[in-house]
Amino acid sequence: MKIAFYAPLKSPRHPVPSGDRLMARLLIRAMEIAGHDVEVASDFRSFAPTPQQAIESGAKAGEELERLRLEWASGRKPDLWFCYHPYYKSPDLLGPALCAEFGVPHVTAEASHSPKRDQGEWAPFQKQVVAQVTSARINIAFTKRDRIGLERAVPGGRFSSIAPFIDTTLFETSGGNPRPSALIAVAMMRSGDKFQSYAMLADALRLIADRPWSLTVVGDGPSRPEIEQLFSGLGADRVQFRGELSAEAIAAELGNSGIYVWPGCGEAYGLAYLEAQASGLPIVAQNAAGVPEVVNPGVTGYLTPEGDVAAYAAAIAGLLSDPLQRSAMGLRARRFVLNERSLPHAAQELDRILQESAG
Repeated sequence: MKIAFYAPLKSPRHPVPSGDRLMARLLIRAMEIAGHDVEVASDFRSFAPTPQQAIESGAKAGEELERLRLEWASGRKPDLWFCYHPYYKSPDLLGPALCAEFGVPHVTAEASHSPKRDQGEWAPFQKQVVAQVTSARINIAFTKRDRIGLERAVPGGRFSSIAPFIDTTLFETSGGNPRPSALIAVAMMRSGDKFQSYAMLADALRLIADRPWSLTVVGDGPSRPEIEQLFSGLGADRVQFRGELSAEAIAAELGNSGIYVWPGCGEAYGLAYLEAQASGLPIVAQNAAGVPEVVNPGVTGYLTPEGDVAAYAAAIAGLLSDPLQRSAMGLRARRFVLNERSLPHAAQELDRILQESAG
């Protein structure tokens, strides 16, 4: 099929890396592997941090809508519109109208619904997402939590699921020099949930400062000075900040580490957890948000109670003091991702869903 791909939150061609951009690119690659012709339909970003800016964004969408309308009318109409991650702050202001006008089916992936936004200033924008989910040929959820929320909001909607996945190419050949006591975290440095996770990690490491560990932090962002300050006092020789790295360099850092430590406050699911496991690292995270979708608790890592810093610290300490368990979990984590969460595996599942939807 000729598929028009659109990500209203962040285009796959956006210059700033993030989990959203990575997943958008992975979805495109999966559909291409399955034999589909995928084109990014638009880079228009509808994301708005405030309701007033959302109104302004809606006004700006008209020009882009007209551009696509003329393009489709000239014979470049796709067979399918694929929208990735619409939600109340970044609704799809293009696809639903075009698809209704031209008779093109549309699909959503990782749409989400927040019940508290059914009222208040964001309500009109959430209604746009609900309308799109209602009329979509199929809505693909990546987590049980998102699917349940959508099914409650749109009882008559059509839904399917696919597990989060990664491109395992960089991890398929074992390499590196794993160090059991080397902890690593890979995450953007920004306010909100990311900052909260960094704060919890720093607090946990202070509780086990007497243990033999080192920490490598990969990531950058506007909150980097404040985040570096969180780890002050732990020792400059123990905590190393590497900044933003390429995918290849991140894979190398993971290969030289022993345990992946990221609490995952409010994490949608976290592709970095899958990359770490593909590298043979056990995970220590919280049993919160979408993290259980990418980590098998007690099998490929430990998931501790949400907000319990002492339990989180104890889980890290447990793996540091038990190299056999760390190694066994790491081996199971690697098999889990390579066998069940790879790009070719996801391409088959995604193609099946799309073919059934197109029928």
